Amino acid sequence: MLTPRQNLLETIHGGKPDRFVNQYGYAKWMMNPVLANMNNPKPGEMHKVNAWGVTRSWAPGQPGSFVDNDVPGNIVIQDIENWRDYVHAPKVVYPQAAWEPFIAQAEAVDRNELFVGMQQFPGIFEQCHHLGEIKNVLIYLYEEPDDLKDLIWFLADWEISQAEQCVKYIHPDLMFHHDDWGTQISTFMSPDMFAEFFLEPYKQVYGYWKENGVELIVHHSDSFGETLIPYMIEMGIDIWQGVMDTNDIPAIEKQYGGQIAFMGGINSAYVDFEGSEYENIYHTVKEACDKYGNGGRYFIPCNTQGAPGASIFPNVYDNVSKAIDAYSPIYWKEHGLA
Repeated sequence: MLTPRQNLLETIHGGKPDRFVNQYGYAKWMMNPVLANMNNPKPGEMHKVNAWGVTRSWAPGQPGSFVDNDVPGNIVIQDIENWRDYVHAPKVVYPQAAWEPFIAQAEAVDRNELFVGMQQFPGIFEQCHHLGEIKNVLIYLYEEPDDLKDLIWFLADWEISQAEQCVKYIHPDLMFHHDDWGTQISTFMSPDMFAEFFLEPYKQVYGYWKENGVELIVHHSDSFGETLIPYMIEMGIDIWQGVMDTNDIPAIEKQYGGQIAFMGGINSAYVDFEGSEYENIYHTVKEACDKYGNGGRYFIPCNTQGAPGASIFPNVYDNVSKAIDAYSPIYWKEHGLA
């Protein structure tokens, strides 16, 4: 039986996995002092100002915390031309003592079994609209492109500075990065505009990780995004996590398999609700695996939510994992893969 790490590599490279990769189970996920001191709200905490100065709330029944930019006074960037007066990046350099608990966690991982996975959230586009409000930022793409590009590069450089510290202390071999680039039916901007603003900054960020020991980049965007796949590949993304069923998953597996893998296919809205029962979850998992399984190549069944182990309602994530484990041997036998 392959280890979770080996099975992931066989899956994404079109080899011979012996089962479906089960959601985020291929890595031990690390935090770091920068994220740990970000001061983001916990479930139920409202109107909390984080280390970027962004006001966030985690309301009951929500999958995570959200920005409170519906109150104009909460918006950090009041004037994009003078964004440097408003944006003050959190520190990234901490003494080794602050890293020791995370170093111990990483050293306890058998890297033959699992990847040591570092996390970064929010991503560059999300951080732009957290600081500046999403409607404003989408307008800036057209009306204030130079100032917005300067902000984007500032955020990319900050991410690289954080990466330097993570590499120094943890030596991760997988990176999970969160940045939503669209809605369920479309991207937030045209592919050409996306490339103009975000391609080169992300190539720099992901290039740094890969030049310093990170084997795989997993990027979360639970959205429609198939029109951005060529740029994902150019950026260095190995796995697109959060692939919704509004994308033509069989078609993109056929076109791009071997260059990038697809993790998702189980729309969280179909399984993660109050009163969700295992029977429904199993049916949804089976349907996704039958439709997108592709003979065990290039597809990782996973709920589309972008956090390891997360679901809004209790036991949903665990029941999705249980259903994947239960259906894998059936799928392998039916498809002559066992």
